[in-house]
Amino acid sequence: MSVEKQRLKDKNWLNWGPYVSNRQWGNVREDYSPNGNAWHFANHNNAESYAYRWGEEGIAGISDTKQLFCFALSFWNTKDERVKERFFGLSNPQGNHGEDIKEIFYYLDNTPTHSYMKMVYKYPINQFPYGDLLVENGKRSKKEPEYEIIDTGIFDKDEYFDIFIEYCKNDIDDILVRIKVCNRSNQDAPIFVLPTLWFRNNWKWGYNEYKGQLEASSECCININHDSIPIKKFYSKRKNAKSLFCDNETNNLKLYGIPNPENAFFKDGINDFIVHQKDTVNPQQSGTKAAFVINETIKAGQSETFEFRLSPNDLDEPFYQFDEIFNLKIAEANEFYENVQQDVFNDDEKNVQRQAFAGLLWNKQFYHYNVGKWLKGDPNYEAPRDFNNYVRNTEWEHLHNKDIISMPDKWEYPWYATWDLAFHCVPFAIIDADFAKNQLLLLTKEWYMHPNGQMPAYEWNLSDVNPPVHAWSCFRVFKIDEKTNGKPDLLFLEKVFQKLLLNFTWWVNRKDKNGKNIFGGGFLGLDNIGAFDRNMTLKDGEHLEQADGTSWMAMYALNMMRIAMELAQYYQVYEDMAIKFFEHYLYIAEAMENMGDDKEGLWNEEDGFFYDVLQLANGESVTLRLRSIVGLIPLFAVEVIDHHLLEKMPNFRDRMDWVLKNKPELTKLVSHWEEEGSGRKHLMSILRKTRLTKVLTRMLDEKEFLSSYGIRAMSKVYEENPFVFTVHGNKNVVYYTPAESDSRMFGGNSNWRGPIWFPINFLIVESLQRFHFYYGNSLKVELPTGSGEKKNLDEVAQDISNRLCSIFLKDESGQRAFNGGNYKFNYDPNFKDYITFFEYFHGDNGRGVGASHQTGWTATVAKLMKPRLA
Repeated sequence: MSVEKQRLKDKNWLNWGPYVSNRQWGNVREDYSPNGNAWHFANHNNAESYAYRWGEEGIAGISDTKQLFCFALSFWNTKDERVKERFFGLSNPQGNHGEDIKEIFYYLDNTPTHSYMKMVYKYPINQFPYGDLLVENGKRSKKEPEYEIIDTGIFDKDEYFDIFIEYCKNDIDDILVRIKVCNRSNQDAPIFVLPTLWFRNNWKWGYNEYKGQLEASSECCININHDSIPIKKFYSKRKNAKSLFCDNETNNLKLYGIPNPENAFFKDGINDFIVHQKDTVNPQQSGTKAAFVINETIKAGQSETFEFRLSPNDLDEPFYQFDEIFNLKIAEANEFYENVQQDVFNDDEKNVQRQAFAGLLWNKQFYHYNVGKWLKGDPNYEAPRDFNNYVRNTEWEHLHNKDIISMPDKWEYPWYATWDLAFHCVPFAIIDADFAKNQLLLLTKEWYMHPNGQMPAYEWNLSDVNPPVHAWSCFRVFKIDEKTNGKPDLLFLEKVFQKLLLNFTWWVNRKDKNGKNIFGGGFLGLDNIGAFDRNMTLKDGEHLEQADGTSWMAMYALNMMRIAMELAQYYQVYEDMAIKFFEHYLYIAEAMENMGDDKEGLWNEEDGFFYDVLQLANGESVTLRLRSIVGLIPLFAVEVIDHHLLEKMPNFRDRMDWVLKNKPELTKLVSHWEEEGSGRKHLMSILRKTRLTKVLTRMLDEKEFLSSYGIRAMSKVYEENPFVFTVHGNKNVVYYTPAESDSRMFGGNSNWRGPIWFPINFLIVESLQRFHFYYGNSLKVELPTGSGEKKNLDEVAQDISNRLCSIFLKDESGQRAFNGGNYKFNYDPNFKDYITFFEYFHGDNGRGVGASHQTGWTATVAKLMKPRLA
């Protein structure tokens, strides 16, 4: 067993980690405005002077698990208008495609206990183009690409610093920090390096008056005094390091014109002292925020290394064997990943996979949000809420989050999203199954889940509806963990199953509008992929019957059935629950075929595809014959059961036999449940063989869904021939757009019309593998459609998986598709092997689009690159 895996048994090794957000401004939690304008209330320009309420931000920041104490890196190139304490990006209203970070950095390495971490930040030597990025993006329309920092030309002459930031833990509370600054230009360049430490401000709100203190100690040492923090010393190896002190307090004069107390020092004090030479730091050398300041000139093409140490002890020689400790931790990280990657043989794949794991681990974040307190305001700071108009999350007063959670991306999405997190946990299970299981359990806790059984979606609207993939993720993580560790964690599966029962019931009670097992929901993770806003309330009782909503619920029922069957092998009581979900699944399958009252079902025989159906007020229904990924989601409702499992469940088998005999109207709609396949297996699927083949014919058509890089979210046929739908005199037109949205019609950038999404593609791959497990070589389809080349479904799944992986891997010319043809990214030795895991990808060329560091669900590529565990 590797040293790192042994460390995972002691959870104290997780006391410190990369838990500091990349952006705290522009979040709902920090919004105390009466009008709910979160992007304006706390923004990038006032962030340097505003003390946050719920969390902190920084570059490569670390903290304890309750974020009482933080450490991060800051820099100044002597030309910028401010010290670089936080990454810059545009807010949702500022970007032509919504919020967008405008920095270049890469997560290079990380271990599950954060015993070793590494990233690189590319900081311009010349003045950072804040204004240019803001103005140019403001000029651009939704139909134009985003204006990125690489487009400004600031990196064209290599006039930038590569700043490599490394951490390693000598012990649980003994953290070494190494900063290597490389001048990539042909001229000497100055830089200020400011390792910064501070206490999160939890004393000003009226609940707690205690606050720690930072103070100067001996030369190149800062004392850290806090009752709950075991780290007591911060050392700098550089003897020219000066220590500066201020307080993590809001500068009310600068922000609001309100006079500040005399002899007070504020959050922006160190910035103003360095950039503007103001007397804004405490001459007594104490405060709640401090930094070492090191001013160096880095010679052209050369580098300088800066070493620091956070320690619980008073050390005579804090940097004794410093490099040896780092080398040991790097070796231990390599040992851990050599074991993880022992069946991955391609070096490029190993590099991509390891950086995917690194991004997952770097995107852990301390997340604090007590909705009850947030709504009411604090004793010392009232919240001027305008409850007569829209105020977010009023029905979630019970929710109290204060945990380390896997974020989609700590800049563009520095808040958890429940359905995103379900996908994160699958690759997480490969490297740290306990963390994955605990994350899935966390979202079902009483202080997260609503009393009615709903899971919180995300902070912008906790009541929004995301696809119910939690049960799927729980069982996948359970099986990966069982395969890796050699024993089933039944306690985990039991705990989560009990809570999922509540959530399933909420779905049935709230989202089945007419009690007929046809489900809506609106957002469902796909944003507005339909002909019109799927969140929109229609008039006169009209409503949309969603093929994807109903299919997600069929999948959910099968996932719950399979979990119950697994538990029934050990506890017979779960057999009845397996029967319950078996029958519920059958009723959903029937409803998709026939919605009753002679209404048209969701399957369209003429097109061989599933569509949404609009139910009109006059009782008629209209099929929305728009071919999107909505019609592929029925593929996900598939389960294959070994016959030997049924033999261990006599009650389930008897009930199944009774249903098959007495309710033929149900069983005729389910693919081959009553027939044994290869190896005595039973298939449960909405798609019978004929329909499955028809759907796959569409999906594998390069003129429709099949891209060189995966499965598109919408058929490409609408590029030249847009879909047109008219209802009540309103004309709705949908074009295939392979990348960013070209409309703000439905808000922000939520109008996807064709990109490649990893979570959906990942489920397609897994579903095809399940179908193959049943059919074997008895079912082959053309790949691509029309090619004459027949492949079994496992070969199809592998082909799609290869297409997805090719987004990140070098092609024959050395290019990586996600770089979008950018020469510097593809061929510059200081860029070409660095990977960013985007939110989604261009449907035709694989270019990365959306959030550039949304490693979360895109990290499922790490699972695709690993031979099947479970």
